[in-house]
Amino acid sequence: MHHAYIQLGSNVGHKLAQLQQATHLITQHIGVILKASSVYETAAWGNTNQASFYNQIIIVKTNLTPTDLLQNLLAIEQQLGRIRTEKYAPRTIDLDILFYDNQIVDIPNLQIPHPQIAFRKFVLIPLVEIVPNKLHPQLKKNMKQLLSSCIDELDVKKLD
Repeated sequence: MHHAYIQLGSNVGHKLAQLQQATHLITQHIGVILKASSVYETAAWGNTNQASFYNQIIIVKTNLTPTDLLQNLLAIEQQLGRIRTEKYAPRTIDLDILFYDNQIVDIPNLQIPHPQIAFRKFVLIPLVEIVPNKLHPQLKKNMKQLLSSCIDELDVKKLD
């Protein structure tokens, strides 16, 4: 069994319900959720002229390979109404693989660890909440260290 760290995000429709539906489908099709961060509200990253996002990170125990995991996540996104138009467009759901155990995967359409982890506070803050000492296998820094050196200035607020 493997541990996959997945980032969930939504900024279209009922954002919290989208995250809940995604976690339900992940439990059905991917594996057991071992840990979940709080939900955070964050201004849009990349294309900032859109609604804020709700973001959350979960750790899932799965027997899927990284490529099978990606295919299942893409199918869940499609089932929840995601339509891919342009990069950083508004979306009902966004599911990204951040880590898969401590493996490094670099193939077309899949890079693990996710190449943007160190640059995004909306990823690092929930990671610090649930796995502060997890070591990034390429950068050789833990999540607390990455957050302390992150220059992202977007506001990240934990929901009550």
